[in-house]
Amino acid sequence: MIADTSATTRTVEDKADDDAGETQASQLRRRLGRADLRAVPETRRALRELLRHWGRPGQSETAELLTSELVTNALVHTDHDAVLTATVGPSGLRVEVRDFVPRRPQPRTPSAGDSTHGRGLVLVQSLADAWGVRAHGVGKVVWFELDAEAA
Repeated sequence: MIADTSATTRTVEDKADDDAGETQASQLRRRLGRADLRAVPETRRALRELLRHWGRPGQSETAELLTSELVTNALVHTDHDAVLTATVGPSGLRVEVRDFVPRRPQPRTPSAGDSTHGRGLVLVQSLADAWGVRAHGVGKVVWFELDAEAA
């Protein structure tokens, strides 16, 4: 049975008083239905909209690629829903994908016979400014960050 994929995308604007020296942060949060790979392009579009005025040239494309990898991994390698949270702030972008399986993913170099699988976390590891995995309840969160000032 496939989970409900009609979950909403929320963009939250936290506008602070500029005189107080605080800045604006935006957030995208989306629940992704189990095994629904249609969520990948939909998530990319929502992230693209969130990042429209953020970062340097090329960073949005990198963010979309890395987010696609994390979302695809969560949907393909678990039999559960996942939750995406992307937060843009003055220091950069943080994307988290939570799933409900405690098994920790490991970056691996794909073998010659496995040319289309196994590269997602290697890409995340090589392109993100920081990334990691942490336990969260019954599952885990895989996350990455891109620095707003990175070239």
